[in-house]
Formats: sequence, C-alpha cells, structure tokens
Amino acid sequence: MKKESTKAKRDARVRRAKRVRRQIRGTQVCPRLSVFRSNRHIFAQIIDDDAGVTLAAATSLKLNGATAEEGATAKIAAAKAVGSEVARLASEKGINKVVFDRSGYKFHGRVAALAEGARSGGLKF
Repeated sequence: MKKESTKAKRDARVRRAKRVRRQIRGTQVCPRLSVFRSNRHIFAQIIDDDAGVTLAAATSLKLNGATAEEGATAKIAAAKAVGSEVARLASEKGINKVVFDRSGYKFHGRVAALAEGARSGGLKF
C-alpha cells in the first residue's frame, strides 16, 4: 500500500476547503469563522468576505498554556481556549452569529473543540 505524501494530503484539504467556500460566504451581518490547524497550533479568524477584512483573530501561539480537562490533551484544551477567545473578541465587536468554515478539516478533535469553545463563549452557528 502506497503512503500518501504530505503535499497530496494538503492539496486534497485545500480542494475540499475551496468546494465548501463556494457555498458559504461571510458578510458583515454573518461573518465566517475560519479555522487553520497546524501540527502544533490552531488559528481562528472571523472574516468579512465582502469587505475582505479580518474582524477578529485568535491563536494558540499567544495563549498562556490552557489547562487540559481530564481525558483531553493539551492541544484540545488550547483549541477550546482559542474558540472562547475568538468568541470574546467577536462579542466586543458586536458579532454574535457566524458561519463556521472548517477549511477542509474533519469536524473532529481540535476543530470540534474550537467550535465548542466558541459556542460556550456566546457565538451562534
């Protein structure tokens, strides 16, 4: 069995992301919450696609070590903290409803934890 290369996996994820972004679009009324996941960190942005502007952003790079719950890893705890941080920043700007863009990743693990953190912070999607 042939192992899939890293470039092929990334290209497949980008194709999935583009396919989804044809359907969803962030506006001023309901912006897009976009997620990017690297091996170490997770990033979230709230984007107004009409104006081409990032309204709020949060990353696990700037967090001061989120504490993991029992049974969860440090990366999942960091993702949940990023979700609640981006929700806090959005509520400061008056944003309470977004469209979730998982950027071609499965809604599982860190991506789901980020979404759960954003929901617990008050965002609706």
